[in-house]
Amino acid sequence: MDGRIWSKLPDHLLEHVLSLLPLKTFLALRSTCKHFNSLPFTPYFISRHSLPHSPPPFSPLLILSHPHFHHSSPIFNTSLNTWCSLLLSFPPMPPSSLLLSSSHGLLCFSLPSTSSFLVCNLLTRSLRRIKFPASPFSFDLPTVVPSSPSSAADGYKLFMLSTTGSFHHALVYSSSTGSWARFPGPEPSSIINENHHQKGVLYSGGILFTTPEPFHIVSFQLESGGWETLLIDLPDGLAFARLAGDGDRKLYLVGGVGASGISRSIKLWELGEGWVEVETMPEMVCRKFLSVCYHNYEHVYCFWHQGLICLCCYTWPEILYYKVSRRTWHWLPKCPSLPDKWSCGFRWFSFTPQLYASV
Repeated sequence: MDGRIWSKLPDHLLEHVLSLLPLKTFLALRSTCKHFNSLPFTPYFISRHSLPHSPPPFSPLLILSHPHFHHSSPIFNTSLNTWCSLLLSFPPMPPSSLLLSSSHGLLCFSLPSTSSFLVCNLLTRSLRRIKFPASPFSFDLPTVVPSSPSSAADGYKLFMLSTTGSFHHALVYSSSTGSWARFPGPEPSSIINENHHQKGVLYSGGILFTTPEPFHIVSFQLESGGWETLLIDLPDGLAFARLAGDGDRKLYLVGGVGASGISRSIKLWELGEGWVEVETMPEMVCRKFLSVCYHNYEHVYCFWHQGLICLCCYTWPEILYYKVSRRTWHWLPKCPSLPDKWSCGFRWFSFTPQLYASV
């Protein structure tokens, strides 16, 4: 360990040795010197740690955003099935800031006091401020979409719907051009007004949403900027319908089935040659969830998280999730950081840190 010898180690050998460390271990060493800090962004490091089918070096997390927490959020590690002891800290932001969307290692916030959005990568501490396309500016259904299905290393698009008077528009910001594009809004426009808690689902080059009754699935095509209605009949007797998908190959429908707008059961379907029923929620689990949302289905939203289909209610602090590989339903334990008396406003996000997600 003679320093006179090791100080002469060629840079390419040092880089190779350090690249063999687990990425989480190496990131803890970045503050050692400027050279170490810059190593993760060298071509050699990037080629080793961004292989298409390599397992992610960081655990997938669920972020709980709630008015009780400011500038940080509790996180649940779904690999370890436990709440993390530390809160996830965000960059310094005004008190009115709000987490809007997450995708492939990126988080997007709204900053109303500065009329802008903030997109950040917490691992690299990099961020980008995006000015609102208009002032004043109201929007719904914000969705961050990576440029490629598996990574945000090549950039992203920020999609949202906006209403000006009686006119509805789709707005898309491209990180590669740094500019906004405006497109016609959807028909029917009621997906803006009644389902504002639902999350857009990326599938087959479009962002999918469900409409209120009569239920349909509409898709915004990212390349053309046009809207399409999926010509696939939805199951009969739906009281509400929500989508979830892995962003590439699989698309699922979660729906309440009943009569007169009241759900008596909740079922799960997968898109194949039409909607193929996969599972019926167990009766006791279904009773609890329906009592939680109290048939206010506008508070219900759904999203995909690393092989889990998560079903949430804006007014309730727990997640109900379906584990696709085991075909089982489970409740996520209540966050221990929440006070005994809590208000509504529970917003959950799927988040897997990625070093090379570019802002």
